[in-house]
Amino acid sequence: MESSSPSVPFPLLQAPVESTYRACTIPYRFPSDNPRKATPVEIQWIDLFLNSVPSFKQRAENDPTVPDAPAKAEKFAQRYTSMLEELKKNPESHGGPPDCILLCRLRELVLRELGFRDIFKKVKDEENAKAMSLFEGVIKRNDEIEDDGKRIENLVRGILAGNIFDLGSAQLAEVFAKDGMSFLASCQNLVSRPWVIDDLDAFKSKWTKKSWEKVAAAFLNLSACHLRRCCTVGALCCPPDVASAPAPCVRLTVHDSQSQAVIFVDNSGADIILGILPFARELLRRGTKVILAANDMPSINDVTYPELVEIINKLKDADGKLSNVDASGLLVANSGNDLPVIDLSSVSPELAFMANDADLVVLEGMGRAIETNLYAQMKCDSIKIGMVKHPEVAQFLGGRLYDCVFKFNEA
Repeated sequence: MESSSPSVPFPLLQAPVESTYRACTIPYRFPSDNPRKATPVEIQWIDLFLNSVPSFKQRAENDPTVPDAPAKAEKFAQRYTSMLEELKKNPESHGGPPDCILLCRLRELVLRELGFRDIFKKVKDEENAKAMSLFEGVIKRNDEIEDDGKRIENLVRGILAGNIFDLGSAQLAEVFAKDGMSFLASCQNLVSRPWVIDDLDAFKSKWTKKSWEKVAAAFLNLSACHLRRCCTVGALCCPPDVASAPAPCVRLTVHDSQSQAVIFVDNSGADIILGILPFARELLRRGTKVILAANDMPSINDVTYPELVEIINKLKDADGKLSNVDASGLLVANSGNDLPVIDLSSVSPELAFMANDADLVVLEGMGRAIETNLYAQMKCDSIKIGMVKHPEVAQFLGGRLYDCVFKFNEA
């Protein structure tokens, strides 16, 4: 089943969302194309998803939580393959015309209908454990870099190196199954700069000058009795007509001098633990609050909201610190998403509320930052960062396989 949570547009998208936002980056077709005939790009991408079916089938047939997993895995392969072949013949079938969101959703729907909830859970748990054992060493190496510009570049390279842990890519799934992956080796073996989209130097020049800080003052008239009854930390629960309440009012001034960043996270293992969390920790150290937005439901090897809460709790010490940095400003939000790509016109109300005043949005990973949202315009500063792991994406961007994207836009 799909995530059943209500959804709203991400509040930091440029308005009006209906006319300015398109989730999918790569156009599979144009209005002039015959709606009843698959385009060459549609066929190319359908074939990409067809090529991934064997690796998904293998994961599914080894899922210990599903009775008769091998037989059901075979049904998955047959059903999903049939859907993809039908889309080639009739692109309007199965909710088409196809794009990367639809192709991902159909795959997840078939898996979930057959009882497969999280076919990558075992490998996610194993990779999380390995990455957690390396976390302190990665932090130590980052902290030893005194120059701010060099340190932030090292952190960015760490995000890109961690992002290679992506089992949705048929090529990488095969490499991982044979040899595993080394985070440090990946850091050292990133393709040379300039990357296919490379705004890193521009970002580095802003990093030491810009803390995404703001000062806001809000004056709230609150009923004293209502304040005593129901106001809680982090909640604004007073009624809109509170100023007219018969009880005496108190006048509060709220000063918020901290900046806030929202990071849409991607994969489990090295990606989240050795890539994103060191970057988030650096933001915390600079006084920026950080919201990590993770999937509501499992999809491929992407980290989910409950998994991320557990990971952070394990990494924090008894004083709530993350490698000696106060982590009280680190929050985890359920994005409301259940796919390895994301449509920002549909996120959870929880995330929308928490992120409403953010000063920096980071979208990470090929699915969230390149295949979708590469050209999404934000009301605030934004970063789109990820590794190119599909030849089709490299071709569209004019880059190399395993090339890197670091797109920085100031508001």
